[in-house]
Amino acid sequence: MKKNETSILNIAEYLDNEEIVAEYLNMVSESDNPALFLRAIGHIAKSKGMSLIAEKTGLARESLYKALNEKAHPRFETIFKVLNAMDIQMTLIPKVKSRKQRKPKVLCVAEKNMRYKV
Repeated sequence: MKKNETSILNIAEYLDNEEIVAEYLNMVSESDNPALFLRAIGHIAKSKGMSLIAEKTGLARESLYKALNEKAHPRFETIFKVLNAMDIQMTLIPKVKSRKQRKPKVLCVAEKNMRYKV
């Protein structure tokens, strides 16, 4: 009998078109968790190629890895450069206040023995 085998999910492999990238960032941004949002930007940067993003931003590749770590506190200027290099435009809208409380969307991202729920 075979043992159940698990493998590590590399979400960057699934971020292969602009619609998926946009939906991923939108879902993560609803969590109000800056570390999760930062990690998502890192996943997208990896999917597009960290060397290419480093070249477009003028930042060292190692610096990008450090800045996009969920424990980092990068400057907004850095995040803005990275988003621009990835051809991502942010659109801000007011939060909708409704009489009924919406049931939150559930998104789980597991990496390095950490689990986030959005």
